[in-house]
Amino acid sequence: MIVLMVVALVAVLAVDMGSRLQLQIQRTMNLKDNNQAYWYALGAEAFARKSIQTLVTESPDVISLDQPWAQEFTYPLESGGLTANLEDLQACFNLNAILSGASGGNGNGGSRNASNNQTEAMEAFHTMLLALNIDELDAYTANTVRDSLADWVDEDDFPRSYGAEDSEYESREFPYLAANGPLASTSELRIINGVSPKWIRNLLPLVCVIPDNTDLKINVNTLDEEDMPLLVGLTGLDTQQASSLISGRPQGGWEKREDFLNDPAITALNLSNSRLDWFQVKTEYFMLHTKTQYNKATFKLSTVFHVDTDNGVSIVNREFGGTY
Repeated sequence: MIVLMVVALVAVLAVDMGSRLQLQIQRTMNLKDNNQAYWYALGAEAFARKSIQTLVTESPDVISLDQPWAQEFTYPLESGGLTANLEDLQACFNLNAILSGASGGNGNGGSRNASNNQTEAMEAFHTMLLALNIDELDAYTANTVRDSLADWVDEDDFPRSYGAEDSEYESREFPYLAANGPLASTSELRIINGVSPKWIRNLLPLVCVIPDNTDLKINVNTLDEEDMPLLVGLTGLDTQQASSLISGRPQGGWEKREDFLNDPAITALNLSNSRLDWFQVKTEYFMLHTKTQYNKATFKLSTVFHVDTDNGVSIVNREFGGTY
């Protein structure tokens, strides 16, 4: 009887040890596969960096969608593959630039704080929201999102007319505080007062966050038809005029920003100099979206590149995971 019990105990221990060994082997294989997928992504990143350097060397004054960089890149690899897509970060509204541009009238009708002034970027953002033409996104909601975004970014604790500061966010079921500083990611937009999951997916393709940058610079050569609401917000054109301007863009894009600004549809608007400064025909910031696969492992990487005439192409931010 004792011998049978010992044999049974040894059998149980052997099965347990075998199971643990198999688990450790599988865990090691998963780590190996993930590491390999990670290094594939870094390889794509290095290739993209070199490609951007070549692009700005060969075409320093004009960046457009007609150039090869705008095409999605797919490359098969041993036991996997990668897909990479380079995006112009100056073909979207930089959320951190919401306070840029000249200030208009006081949003609170004589508020005690100067931060309540509505900037031109805030006006453009508001117009862009309405140009999305979504039933749930009416004028009041657009006012709320505009002012709340400005309150989220500015450094003070005084809410604008339709905005929100700490007192609003602290009263929620799961309280938090306003950042009172630049956004780190577009995903941060989801927790700003007034933003709704019903329409945020329609807004996200039009906005972006450039790390440590509060300028609003738009490359008019890299806007496509889906960016029409953005152009409407920046210029004040109606939707038909904005679509016609994008679709009628010269092959290879406008060679100079003055060519775009001298378009009759733009000159008729009599835009202020600060608004005219928003428009460019070249790009300083790119984002690379990379998705790699190795065996059963999948890795996603988003990299922000900055183009500097003196220092070349540098990496300013990496974001792991996310959606692509």
